[in-house]
Amino acid sequence: MSPRQITVLGECVADAFTEPAAAPHELALRVLPGGGPANTAVALARLGTPARFLARFSGDVFGRLFRARLEASGVDLSHAVAAAEPSTLAVAELDAQGQAAFSFHAQNTADWQWTPPELARVDLSETACLHTGSLALVREPGAAVVEDFLAAAAPRTTISIDPNVRPLLVRPEVYRARLEHWCSLADVLRLSEDDLALLLPDTPPEKACDIWHTAGARLVVITRGADGALASLDGERIQVPAVATQVVDTVGAGDSFTAGLLHHLGARGFLGGRLPDLDLAAVAEACVFATRVAALTCAVAGPNPPWQSELAER
Repeated sequence: MSPRQITVLGECVADAFTEPAAAPHELALRVLPGGGPANTAVALARLGTPARFLARFSGDVFGRLFRARLEASGVDLSHAVAAAEPSTLAVAELDAQGQAAFSFHAQNTADWQWTPPELARVDLSETACLHTGSLALVREPGAAVVEDFLAAAAPRTTISIDPNVRPLLVRPEVYRARLEHWCSLADVLRLSEDDLALLLPDTPPEKACDIWHTAGARLVVITRGADGALASLDGERIQVPAVATQVVDTVGAGDSFTAGLLHHLGARGFLGGRLPDLDLAAVAEACVFATRVAALTCAVAGPNPPWQSELAER
């Protein structure tokens, strides 16, 4: 069965990685196009799922870079908005384990300025799943517009949300205040163990899953880095181990996992509604596939998810 389209909504971010400078008192930066939702859209398209990205692109040098990367990966940008505001910039410093610490330059940038007319013209009739998350759901003035868009789509489209908490930009309590509402809209909630620690401090993952199931999310997946992933479907749970890999960095790994999960579910016809036919065995298969996609992303620098052909070679 060919996967139906997945529409992703959210930000593009210029990820600037520090590098050794040519002279003292200089800072060299290597800029890669990133942003959680954009990374997910790229990964979906590279895996073979028809992927459409709803974004607001600046006309600056970074905005042109975003468009080029997405188009080269086969992402549909037919409903992207040409924005007057500048692009969002994130400066990343990597530690010895390849973990990135970010500082953001995001005040009044293009990604957060959604208006109702911009999304009202989007046709979701061919969309099996609508995925969003990260800062697009919490940065005003656009966050409320995005939530309304999700609410309108939820009765006929599978909704997937990745909170991707960014405490340097938005206080965790802002996410906490909205998470119950997001769960009432979402069929799939994918988050990292770092997100869990910020959203429900000192809460065991299993208990957190039950809290979010009660709020409405049917499938909750918590990714745990080298410890793999915990998946919970209506309270039935399974642990999936990580795939061993030589880690270059972990940038974009969670986004790639989400894409692998949704691609696998979509290719098998589970997306397109409230997941009525989904069972734990299918969830386990999708998570195993998603860990492979994430592992290949960790094996290269930056948010550079694999193509379908690369998975076939492994």
